[in-house]
Amino acid sequence: MKRVVAGVASIVVAMVLTGAATAPPVLTGTAPSAPANATPAPPVPEDPTDSVRASEYWLDQYGVREAWNTTRGAGQKIAIIDTGIGRGPVEFNGAIAGGTDVSGVGSSDGRTPVGAVDANHGSWVASLAASRGTGDGRGMIGVAPEAELLSISVGFGASTTKPFTEQIAEAMRWAVDNGATVINLSLTTNTLDWDRSWDDAFEYAFDNDVVVVVAAGNRGSGTDRVGAPATIPGVLAVGGVDPNGTASSSASTQGITIGLSAPSERLRGVSADGTLVQWNGTSGAAPIVAGIAALVRAAHPDLDADNVLNRLISTAKPAAGATTVPDKLYGYGLVNAAAAISARVDTVSENPLGSLSEWIRLYRRADAEPAPTPTATAVEIPPLPPVTSAPEAGSPLLPSRDSVLYGSLPLGAGTLAAIMIALGVTAAARRIRQARISREPSRTTNEESLTS
Repeated sequence: MKRVVAGVASIVVAMVLTGAATAPPVLTGTAPSAPANATPAPPVPEDPTDSVRASEYWLDQYGVREAWNTTRGAGQKIAIIDTGIGRGPVEFNGAIAGGTDVSGVGSSDGRTPVGAVDANHGSWVASLAASRGTGDGRGMIGVAPEAELLSISVGFGASTTKPFTEQIAEAMRWAVDNGATVINLSLTTNTLDWDRSWDDAFEYAFDNDVVVVVAAGNRGSGTDRVGAPATIPGVLAVGGVDPNGTASSSASTQGITIGLSAPSERLRGVSADGTLVQWNGTSGAAPIVAGIAALVRAAHPDLDADNVLNRLISTAKPAAGATTVPDKLYGYGLVNAAAAISARVDTVSENPLGSLSEWIRLYRRADAEPAPTPTATAVEIPPLPPVTSAPEAGSPLLPSRDSVLYGSLPLGAGTLAAIMIALGVTAAARRIRQARISREPSRTTNEESLTS
């Protein structure tokens, strides 16, 4: 049975740093492309005294603020397929472009958080990707603060009776049909394989030029290795590192499909009710990368999704702890927003993270390939000759021709021969006996003569 890890996160409420809670499981080269010439509107100066903004260490360490000199993500839509983005927080004012519910228990706009335990998860994820702050350069700001968000609420575990795999497939299609340029999935499973319905859903996103970013999972939540959807060819699976850039021991995992790494410890997040929290998990690393993908798409509108992914992994900063590239803990390295936007990178003609359609061709061949069409001309078989009518049946008490020919005659001949032999033997025996009798009297007579 598959287990879905929706939260893959531990949180600490910022207002009460001593309290903690853990979200439970539920759940080939041509000319390089140049950045767009458009200059973003001057951002509101940040308040240097704001502790929240200052605590977002990834903005400087991962080149995000430098990337804002080129773009802040305007014109991009990031679909957050999660538990739903709350309506209340001021940080989301002007950020939500639409939404839907696929769980069957949320509201039609996807803004009613679903789940009794992990309902805030979708809001935390969204705030890392594209929150607006609280005004005056204060409050939590997302990596792509001018990108728009699509809120798609999903139910995990007992919160809904609708199959989880069906919800994700439906959510993927809705996101694509409603203009998503980046899709974020901060969820994982404990299995490498995935439901067949996801083949079409994810291929639909790839075919429609959408970048799909997913969380790798956390050891702390029981994920010892990456699981689907992080194992699907073509998605960008994100592993987690601590503030020093070292692979997190609890808020990350390992696997050969990890493409990039990003911060997964001491993250900030805005809850559905506006409460600010500190939390851990690749659920947070993924939207940081999704936001950077939106920045790259905004800066390079001529690039397709394959080349956006290629830029992200080609410009990654090498991880000090990596032993190979890609590495099972870090992938191609630590995401670098500034380099992903400004570096010269040759274009590619295919997804550098693999082809789902090719995987389907190889491993779902029976379903993917049509039945072979016959090439030989059909052979015509002449009709059988008509069946002659059977002779009329005679009386079962009278002998038939076959019974006389093959039964009575041979039997009679054999019987006659036996009789003749028996008669011959009898006659011969009689003659021998008579000859003996005729000799016996003369012997008696001679004996009598000798006596007298």
